[in-house]
Amino acid sequence: MSDAKNTIMNGKAVLGIELGSTRIKAVLVDEKNTPIASGAHDWENRLENGIWTYALEDVWAGLQDCYRKMTEDVKKQYGVTVEKLGAIGFSAMMHGYLAFNKKGELLVPFRTWRNTITQQASEALTEAFQFHVPQRWSIAHLYQAILNGEAHVPDVDYITTLDGYIHWQLTGERVVGVGSASGMFPIDSHTRTYYASMIDKFNQLTAPKGYPWKVEEILPKVLVAGDQAGILSAEGAKLLDPTGTLQAGCPLCPPEGDAGTGMAATNSVKQRTGNVSAGTSVFAMLVLEKELQKVYEEIDMVTTPSGDAVAMVHCNNCTSDLNAWVNLFKEFAESFGIKADMDQLFGTLYRKALEGDKDCGGLLAYNYFSGEHITGFEEGRPLFVRMPDSKFSLANFMRTHLYTSLGALKVGMDILMKEEHAVIDRITGHGGLFKTKGVGQSILAGAMGAAVSVMKTAGEGGAWGIALLASYMIQKEEDETLEDYLQEKVFGGEEGEKMEPAPEDVQGFDAFIRRYQAGFPIERAAVDSMR
Repeated sequence: MSDAKNTIMNGKAVLGIELGSTRIKAVLVDEKNTPIASGAHDWENRLENGIWTYALEDVWAGLQDCYRKMTEDVKKQYGVTVEKLGAIGFSAMMHGYLAFNKKGELLVPFRTWRNTITQQASEALTEAFQFHVPQRWSIAHLYQAILNGEAHVPDVDYITTLDGYIHWQLTGERVVGVGSASGMFPIDSHTRTYYASMIDKFNQLTAPKGYPWKVEEILPKVLVAGDQAGILSAEGAKLLDPTGTLQAGCPLCPPEGDAGTGMAATNSVKQRTGNVSAGTSVFAMLVLEKELQKVYEEIDMVTTPSGDAVAMVHCNNCTSDLNAWVNLFKEFAESFGIKADMDQLFGTLYRKALEGDKDCGGLLAYNYFSGEHITGFEEGRPLFVRMPDSKFSLANFMRTHLYTSLGALKVGMDILMKEEHAVIDRITGHGGLFKTKGVGQSILAGAMGAAVSVMKTAGEGGAWGIALLASYMIQKEEDETLEDYLQEKVFGGEEGEKMEPAPEDVQGFDAFIRRYQAGFPIERAAVDSMR
């Protein structure tokens, strides 16, 4: 307690803040990277004029509330005030499109990762670059705006991500971390910046339009983990802490996307390691030891915070439908006058799934609240279907919904594992799916056919991950890599609780996924028929 108090009073504590899709979280860490205080603010995206967005007013209100709650936690625990910090790092959900003019004014509402409105641009750029450019990426949004003939495009002076925007406002620096940049424009892992040949290709594509900018002029500068990315300005300090208590002058690390902070928080930045983040959406990342043989629409190429190549399988849907069914069971229980504790309800139903048949007894479900590009759906319809003679039990029902929460992910990961023969030494699971001990972990191990670890610290999430990157910036020794820093000084060799896949679980998931893929016409009929 006294050590943490002294760290805060001496201005040595490090702050990490991550803006997730439903929660903004702040984590304050000491000089040993142990979390000592936190704060959180819940928020939601809005669908406005067919675009998923967050208002910038909500960004700042959320950040300020989150920071204030962290300082209140400090005051309550240690009786001191946060006046100075050792370093700060900002992270946010990756991708999307924030475009500004020369005056720093937002030209169109923030277009988030959740929008699937850039298919034409995604296909055209993938063809031009011979590199998969997903619909979520900033460059796909920009090119789609060009193809649409949108009036704001000639006025663009800067495009960035949400984490890059916040960092810019607090420091004046137009930079992003390489991991965040890899969700904007393709990154060359040899040069640790944008592919020069693809920059040239994009400028050739847009040259006939006669815009007053070239793409390299409007993209942020790329930095890698360990680089100093600017200093908290007086205006920035007041933006974060309107009370004026926080002093300016502390260094900031490169702003990173949630993929990079997830890698840091799970010690998954080394080659042949990977992690799966499973919550509202789900994505898997594997740090590659060799380049993929070809371009796959299902696989995104991003990087670690140091710039190493990462294969990413990103799916829009994970636990939303599962949560909806659990809430239905809650309503059922309350109809009988039983007050349901949600943690107990989730735990009971998740554990029940382990009693089910390995192939789910012939049941089938799709958890598509929104479209799922990996399986070719531009819209989603949550769906549960069975044969008259399927084994319809609670255990099989719950197992089916746990399986299908990883169904689209399994389709993408099978490409890496079975076609590219990627080698995985360790996969780490984190996120809400793994909260019930041993359940999500065993399901994922069966889906991957690989050992899965879950760390005690994984619950700290991306806010802790970006705090680690900020600490690395100010603590690293000369030539100390991020991998070594995390392995030796943060995790101390700890790899969490490891679970090997049971052969029958692997066979059961494979049988389910064959049924899952064969049933796509059912989901297609639901999308086409239910309007």
